[in-house]
Order: sequence, then C-alpha cells, then structure tokens
Amino acid sequence: MRTGVLGGTFDPVHLAHLVLAEQAREQLRLDRVLFVPAGDPWRKAHREVSPARQRVEMTRLAIADNPAFELDEREVKREGPTYTVDTLHELRRAYPSDELFLLLGEDALADLPFWRDPEGIAAAAQIVVAPRSGADAPELPFEASRVVRIDMPRLEISSTDLRARAAEGRSLRYLVPAAVEAYIRENGLYR
Repeated sequence: MRTGVLGGTFDPVHLAHLVLAEQAREQLRLDRVLFVPAGDPWRKAHREVSPARQRVEMTRLAIADNPAFELDEREVKREGPTYTVDTLHELRRAYPSDELFLLLGEDALADLPFWRDPEGIAAAAQIVVAPRSGADAPELPFEASRVVRIDMPRLEISSTDLRARAAEGRSLRYLVPAAVEAYIRENGLYR
C-alpha cells in the first residue's frame, strides 16, 4: 500500500492541508493519506497550542468526506515531544509492507535540516514537497533523490493567519472546511 503521511499541528487544519493531501494522493497514486496531528509539537514550544482533543476533532471534521483520508492519533497519544522520525518508525512497524511518503510544504522542507534525524526521516519515507511561496531551496543532509515535488496551486493560507483572523472576529469561510469553521465558532477558539 502507498501511504501518504501529513503531520502537523493543525491549529487549525485548513484547505491548503487538504489540497496538498489530495494532490499528493492523485499524482503519486497513494492509497491513503494519514493525517497525524502533533501531540507535543517541539517546533511550536514558543507559542501556546490548542488542546490536542480540539485539533484532533477539527482534523476529523476536515477529512470526513474523503474516504482516502484517515486520522492517525499516535502522536497525541504519545508522551513528551513528538518527532517525525519516531512517528515514521512507528508507522513502518505498524505497516511493514507500506511505502511511506512524507508530505511537506516547501517551508517545512527548508526547516527539515533542523529536525531531529533528517537522514532517518529520508530513509523511512520518500519526501514529497508542494510549492509554497517564500521558501528557499535548502541544503539537504540526504540524497536529493529522496525528494519528489508535486504540482498544486499555491494557496497562501497559514494557521497563524487563521488564528489571528478568528481572534479579530473575521470570517474563515473558504479558508477552512465549513465544519471546521463551525467548530471554531461554536467552541470560541482563538478568541
């Protein structure tokens, strides 16, 4: 089975996440895409992150209508900081016959050399990169052949901007799925 892995804080999950996952699924003929909300995202230690249960529920709502998308809660159930390399090793053990594809935006690829064990990440999964404005091509600590680029529209949507919009009482319509927008509004998130 060809399995895409899209990890993220998903605070909140938005349409660019979904478009990335769907474009990767289609272009790489993935059988499924696992959405993996971060438990204790070590790269976000500088800011407050919404509780895992809320981020999981927003992700569940966002992917509900795509049968190829699955929610994987292993990181939110893990104690301590969550590292991509550990998640990929767990997935490799859980699905030994699967070919894993780690889905990233160009901005995340630029940051990848600073993640825990980038060589281990590249050994555990094919790195799939979607274009995103403002990201420079990084010097990678592994073979460039481990990176595959996909085409997708450049959607300039960021969770940081969405949280700011919600805090200001501005609309999130057409930036997040309708069910996620309703969840944010009904639960008073980011206010």
